[in-house]
Amino acid sequence: MYLSRRDAYGIESMTDKSEDKIRKAFAVKDWNDIKASDSWQIFKIMSEFVEGFDKMSRIGPCVSVFGSARTKPDNKYYLLAEEIAYKLTQEGYGVITGGGPGIMEAANKGAKRGGGKSVGLNIELPFEQKPNDFIDRDKSIDFHYFFVRKTIFLKYSQGFIGMPGGMGTMDELFEALTLVQTHKIASFPVVLVGKDYWTGLVKWMKESMLEKELNINPDDLDLFAIVDTADEAVKHIVDFYSKYLLKPNF
Repeated sequence: MYLSRRDAYGIESMTDKSEDKIRKAFAVKDWNDIKASDSWQIFKIMSEFVEGFDKMSRIGPCVSVFGSARTKPDNKYYLLAEEIAYKLTQEGYGVITGGGPGIMEAANKGAKRGGGKSVGLNIELPFEQKPNDFIDRDKSIDFHYFFVRKTIFLKYSQGFIGMPGGMGTMDELFEALTLVQTHKIASFPVVLVGKDYWTGLVKWMKESMLEKELNINPDDLDLFAIVDTADEAVKHIVDFYSKYLLKPNF
């Protein structure tokens, strides 16, 4: 038995449960244990991919909106995410989010208000997340594995909007940038919203990653744009595809 507690953010601490996982990772297992556990895990992973591909293949052009689950409805970035999503639907795009509260809820809310497709790719967590009320009923998918969920995000998004967020947002952002940088996926627009929030990170990337350590190329900093307004964010997406004379065709 473990005792949960809540931290300053109201999030439950799972310390004892995490320690159990660490102990199990070092426990000696025989071949039958390994075979049984890994085999069933493979089937579960496959089932998540199959469900994701099946549902998302009929969605149409969409833009993914990322950001913190902790952002409150009166926060300026919540309101901005809602407005961006609304404006994207007016350009013919659906909106994909992680399906939870905060920025995700705001974007789904904006998509719903605009009459566009509102998709939620929810993840099972021990705290903080359940599907928000603004996802289309037939476009809500639950995932257990983060890597499956990220694959679906990347495969079915025509652009990324990055709102201020935490580690999950950074994970999603840098995976997308890495796949474009290494030509594993085609280039697509990545927009970071909120210059006050993102400028420090970009400054570190330029001064430390690029100039000091030479770990990236100068043009890697051109893989994304930083904007402050909903109009700028949506324009960047629209302008990117106008070069190819492509428009959403819902």
